[in-house]
Amino acid sequence: MSIFDVMESSVQTYARSFPVVFNQARGVWLHDQGGKRYLDFLAGAGTLNYGHNHPALKEALIEYIQRDGITHGLDMHTDAKAKFLSALQNIILKPRDLDHVAQFTGPTGTNAVEAAMKLARKVTGRENIVAFTNGFHGVSLGALAATGNQHHRGGAGTVLANVTRLPYDGYAGTGEDSLVLFETMLNDNSSGLDKPAAVLFEVVQGEGGLNAASVTWLQRLEKICRAHGILLIADDIQAGCGRTGTFFSFEPAGIKPDIITLSKSLSGMGLPFALVLLRPDLDQWEPGEHNGTFRGNNHAFITARKALETFWQDDAFAAGVRAKGELLTRRLQTLVDKYPQLFDKVKGRGMMQGIACVNGDIADEITSRAFELGLVIETAGPDDEVVKCLCPLIITEAELTQGLDWLEQAIVDVAAKRLKKAS
Repeated sequence: MSIFDVMESSVQTYARSFPVVFNQARGVWLHDQGGKRYLDFLAGAGTLNYGHNHPALKEALIEYIQRDGITHGLDMHTDAKAKFLSALQNIILKPRDLDHVAQFTGPTGTNAVEAAMKLARKVTGRENIVAFTNGFHGVSLGALAATGNQHHRGGAGTVLANVTRLPYDGYAGTGEDSLVLFETMLNDNSSGLDKPAAVLFEVVQGEGGLNAASVTWLQRLEKICRAHGILLIADDIQAGCGRTGTFFSFEPAGIKPDIITLSKSLSGMGLPFALVLLRPDLDQWEPGEHNGTFRGNNHAFITARKALETFWQDDAFAAGVRAKGELLTRRLQTLVDKYPQLFDKVKGRGMMQGIACVNGDIADEITSRAFELGLVIETAGPDDEVVKCLCPLIITEAELTQGLDWLEQAIVDVAAKRLKKAS
């Protein structure tokens, strides 16, 4: 038995899908101890948008460490924090006409969501939060209450309260407007819906199966919230930092959420880092009211600033992401058309897309075979039925094509195996 079998909790998941010991990574490639290399279509579940050990980010971090830069400083002022905040303000917020202030929470996405929900309740004096079917916002108790997945909710061991679940865009079927229900309930004093403090939403539901909200739906959601004095919280933890082709996933809709949560690829290098952006008038925290020993990771400040300066000074990087997203759409749609017995449709947006399989067993067979071929890729959705492409955004077209070729070969092999078994 390995040390992992002896010492590690059974709660581990990714190690079960990829049962090797990895020891090196660069760009879009992972290497195991046996010398085999794998193309990474998982990217730390969206944490490695700029790939593994990007040289510009790594060089900046090494230089900072070598000059004995501050590693840990609670929420004290440091030069690393100042430079990150300046880059965030000048490169990201001002060009998008956002005047939000920054709150550094504990270094996980779920803590950012917890802070956002707490703040919305504090500011409005209301307890209820509206969240959506298939939403995923984390597994600490407050965020878990807003998460839809029953597997994760089942691990809570207690009641998950003060969240009302409503249908996401398209949940009830094509042509059904899920916001009609929301607006009708808000306008009906007998609907049983307690007026919410906030609505918490993802533009693309990463873990929920790559469900993507339309521009029209997002705009109407904002309009409803504004009309009723409800705060709008965008969970951009997985879909943000360029994943959908713009820095924030909600940009194409032209909406301005009151609160935005970021984590995952924010540090640029896989370092733990989370952030809540909030309108200045909502910044009603008392000092230390939401704190944490590791709020603000100075090493992450260094790499996050460098990522913003390297990739977001102009639209070139985002345009490349959009172009590769179009290539991904074409290749995935070809596979859906070719194997209708296996697939339902292409889902997602930008470089956050996948194929919905007829069932989760098919998706599992495909991803398992893909790993044998050298592709690290996972599933998503309520029944793990979506094969999810989440590769680093810095991937070249040649590398993207290579990965999709391996995915196609896995599909060919699974289709042949199933045909043989049926006959």
